Amino acid sequence: MNLQLIASLLQRGRQLERWSDGISLVALAYGLAPLAGAAVQPGGTMLCIALLLLGGLHKYWAIRVALDAALFAHLAASNDLAADTQALDQALHGLKLKPQASDTRDWPTRSQGALALLRRQVSCLGLQVLLVLATLLTLPFTG
Repeated sequence: MNLQLIASLLQRGRQLERWSDGISLVALAYGLAPLAGAAVQPGGTMLCIALLLLGGLHKYWAIRVALDAALFAHLAASNDLAADTQALDQALHGLKLKPQASDTRDWPTRSQGALALLRRQVSCLGLQVLLVLATLLTLPFTG
């Protein structure tokens, strides 16, 4: 049940990814506005660049979290967790996604690592939201 709970938590990363994608798309549209003849302030361009960089970083973490969510969900339904864990480690090593074919970490430790990836994803989205809010709140004062 613990693996299923972790998988469920990790699956919430998809919702976070949608928010980040929306912010990134708005930043991209604003950044490309000069191509349509609209005037953009230099500060706005810097904001767009920062939002897009954070969006790219968020996308990286989102991909990692989504992979872990799928793996945890699959392993939660396993009838032989030890054998499936060994097969997973060997498959990850075979794809060069892991340096060693065997891993001595237990599932609670692996779960904490997966949740750390989710926290990184949340942090990226949080920074994006803070940048947007700070901009919106200071916009009346900066023109």
